[in-house]
Amino acid sequence: MNTTRRRLLGAGAAMAGGSLLASAAGAQSFPFRPNQRYPDPAVQILDPSFARYRIYSSTLEQVATGMRWAEGPAYFPEGGYLLCSDIPNNRIMKYDEKDGSFTVFREPANFANGNVRDRQGRLITCEHSVTRRLTRTERDGRITVLADSFEGKRLNAPNDVVVRSDDTIWFTDPLFGINGEWEGSRARPEQPTTNVYRIAADGTLRAVITDIVNPNGLAFSPDESKLYVVEWRGTPNRSIWSFDVAPDGSVGNKTKLIDAADQGALDGFKVDRDGNLWCGWGSNGALEPEPSMDGGRQVFGLRGKPEDLDGVMVFNPQGKPIGFIRLPERCANLAFGGPKNNRLYMTSSHSLYALHVEAHGAV
Repeated sequence: MNTTRRRLLGAGAAMAGGSLLASAAGAQSFPFRPNQRYPDPAVQILDPSFARYRIYSSTLEQVATGMRWAEGPAYFPEGGYLLCSDIPNNRIMKYDEKDGSFTVFREPANFANGNVRDRQGRLITCEHSVTRRLTRTERDGRITVLADSFEGKRLNAPNDVVVRSDDTIWFTDPLFGINGEWEGSRARPEQPTTNVYRIAADGTLRAVITDIVNPNGLAFSPDESKLYVVEWRGTPNRSIWSFDVAPDGSVGNKTKLIDAADQGALDGFKVDRDGNLWCGWGSNGALEPEPSMDGGRQVFGLRGKPEDLDGVMVFNPQGKPIGFIRLPERCANLAFGGPKNNRLYMTSSHSLYALHVEAHGAV
């Protein structure tokens, strides 16, 4: 793909640009039609407390498409752009707010998954297959390896990452990137557990959580006194656990904050300044126990319709669902961005969506 290709501005031209990118990527492009009425029915108020975060005259936008599995959004305010991973295509994409272009930032990208901007404006990336490491892109473009092993054994598949105000780096290390060939290459895990790690300011790597089955997304509360971590399986539903963070960086008081129940799937998430959790949401792929007839065949259908589950579920700090943003594709992760830090970017299967809200990212 020509990395200088521009995604044209305007509704009709945007669709054409998206189609070109999709064709180059080998991925399907979904026709998206923005809502013409205010308020946008895609933004659903589940509790009156969420009404304050909805902008009455803001509607959902599809700003880019053509990826195979979009993940890991990270916003860079100094440049006015967002980076996100297109994992199966082994690249990191760049969406520029100024001109609406959507171009390749890095290819190959070692099957990058989670990304974050550190406090110095540098990109930190979870390379979750083949290299299986956490890296930092320096200002001159050099790549610094922050972690690739623990206690003499290779990491599993670094997935998501967050930077605390003390410059410590926290990341999850499940098995997804080495479980198959779709998002990298199948490999044997060397770590006996799937951990959450902390990299101290001096570079020391420490496993702070070792009893979560395939930890996924993670984030801190606004005051950083709590760490939230998604557990992919083991409870048996996907859950978010809350941990108290001690001054020395250790964690304790493990408490289940959110249970996704038997249909929904938690993935990446972010926390706003009020402590609400904005969570990527969709079907977990669980099947009905009995088949039904479809076109003369017995078919095991999904428990819950993806079209009803795909989007962003918003929970208050107590774990109560208060809002839902319905999307035409499953949302894997999200990030706050824009000049005022109130534009919600959502990486969703093949596309990148955006919505202005009356909430601001906590960091």
